[in-house]
Amino acid sequence: MNLREHLMDYSLGNHLRLYWWLFRLRERAGGGLWADILTFWLNRIAHKRGGYIGRGAEIAGIPSLPHGLHGIYISRYASIGAGCRIYQNVTIGEVGGKAPRIGDGCLIGANAVLVGGIRVGNGVKIGAGAVVSEDVPAYATVVAQPPRVLVREIA
Repeated sequence: MNLREHLMDYSLGNHLRLYWWLFRLRERAGGGLWADILTFWLNRIAHKRGGYIGRGAEIAGIPSLPHGLHGIYISRYASIGAGCRIYQNVTIGEVGGKAPRIGDGCLIGANAVLVGGIRVGNGVKIGAGAVVSEDVPAYATVVAQPPRVLVREIA
């Protein structure tokens, strides 16, 4: 990446190297005042970019976020495997304290919603706008319902 591309990436708010460095530092800190201070800074950075990643979220490696944290919500109970790619406005939410467990190498399209204590296997592709509330086997593809056109008849 040349200097111009690096500056453009940083100016768009997608430069998350500091965020992930603080995230890993907080994981090593465990609890206490130091972890609370790191959580404060992580929340400020995420809020500035329009996203949220809960304090207890387990994230293996650094996920690919092509649009930064813009609109991404990850529950504190969620678990995300290594090498996942998550697009903008994705919600990985909880129901009754249970959140999705996502395998390695998954792709989650824009505006997708994953909720509840579900398991998503390795290599799964979840299409844009899909709502997932049931387990998904490994290497499957999940897409939203086909669009329907409702025609209103004028009398």
